Amino acid sequence: MPDVPLRPNILLINCDDLGYGDLGCYGSTANRTPNLDRMAAEGMRLTDFTMASPVCSPSRGAMMTGCYPRRIGFATFEGRWVLFPGQCVGLNPAEKTVAAVLREQGYATMIVGKWHCGDQPEFLPTRHGFDHYFGIPYSNDMGRQAGHRAEYPPLPLLRDETVAQEQPDQAALTERYVDECVRFLRANRSQPFFLYLAHMHVHLPLYAAERFMKQSGNGRYGACVEAVDWAAGVLFHELRQLGLDRRTVVIFTSDNGSRGDNGGSNGPLRGRKGTTWEGGQRVPCIVRWPGRVPAGAVCREVTTSMDFLPTFAALAGTRPPTDRIIDGKDIRPLLFGEPNAASPHDALYYYFKDQLDAVRSGRWKLHVRKGDQDVRELYDLEADIGETANLYDRNPDVVTRLEGLLQRCREDIGDSAAGMEGANCRPIGRVENPDTLTHYDPDHPYMYALYDLDQVG
Repeated sequence: MPDVPLRPNILLINCDDLGYGDLGCYGSTANRTPNLDRMAAEGMRLTDFTMASPVCSPSRGAMMTGCYPRRIGFATFEGRWVLFPGQCVGLNPAEKTVAAVLREQGYATMIVGKWHCGDQPEFLPTRHGFDHYFGIPYSNDMGRQAGHRAEYPPLPLLRDETVAQEQPDQAALTERYVDECVRFLRANRSQPFFLYLAHMHVHLPLYAAERFMKQSGNGRYGACVEAVDWAAGVLFHELRQLGLDRRTVVIFTSDNGSRGDNGGSNGPLRGRKGTTWEGGQRVPCIVRWPGRVPAGAVCREVTTSMDFLPTFAALAGTRPPTDRIIDGKDIRPLLFGEPNAASPHDALYYYFKDQLDAVRSGRWKLHVRKGDQDVRELYDLEADIGETANLYDRNPDVVTRLEGLLQRCREDIGDSAAGMEGANCRPIGRVENPDTLTHYDPDHPYMYALYDLDQVG
């Protein structure tokens, strides 16, 4: 491994529901993404990067902890796919996030944007290693919205643990988020920092600033993608202005695949958000670090968002927690373009809620469950990225090996379809007497008493 200075700054940009085919550097012709395309040209584009879930709360919990959602109790949330306002469950305070690991190494830490790992005080980012927080703690469709969710409490915009505004103008939020990020960069230019920008885009409802609405060639969706690209451009410009460009690792990705029905695209992948086909969990991932990550590189090895925690820990000169199982791996050899570097994963597992649906090992992916039905489908993802040609009957030895991996996973973290709990699962966080962060007040002078777009997702 090359001589790499420890404790680089780390900027993690995570989108919401952005699909594999939504960026120019991943094949999009519908959306203009010049800044992100330049990021890929100056860094590394990962082609086989997978989130640990096809929906947001379990995906984000896994990315923060380096663990499969089921291992940390994040498979379901009182039976629901994701967390909703005022639930009594969230990320257990005993879990250690990547922010907590880095803060112990002297990093300044901040999250701007969507958290979605619990909205009770015990579950907020400031209780999980982040010095500061500014953003909406869950999805942007979980406020008061005409036609769908007028009964919801007002959408809260938090600063640290205090509600700064209720029902904010969503079309202005991306600019406000970028302003917070720039302030953080300037305030912490002299010390190592971890900044996590978690966009609300491109989750429904699709609100974007007028500028992007006018210039988009792909409707509201394209406007939101272009707003994300603009934000990246601002942050890269600021890093250069502060002299931090070569001291900062920037990672860009998405929490799960696109819905695919509102202007988004998963490119050649089968499936969509909420499914364990590749379109639900394989997402764009770009890594840029001038002088360390080779420019214009493409990594085709299997990687996952759970790798962030051990990789960032190693960059900061420390190790991931040793008192618990961490599923992610240190992927620095891949990112640095070392000769013959290979994926450290012998298998990656795909869960639908608490049900084990599929496993990938190398080029092969075996599906054994879809909904409430058993299936037997084997795909060669190197030859057939779209999962179109079922090779199950032609490769009995591969099937046997992958079924053995699935059984190993069931014994480790369980599978509801097989009636197995798993031996190494940790509990979700839980509090008594939960409450929502806001309550509707008919006399409050809201900017938007009801959001007008008839979109939820």
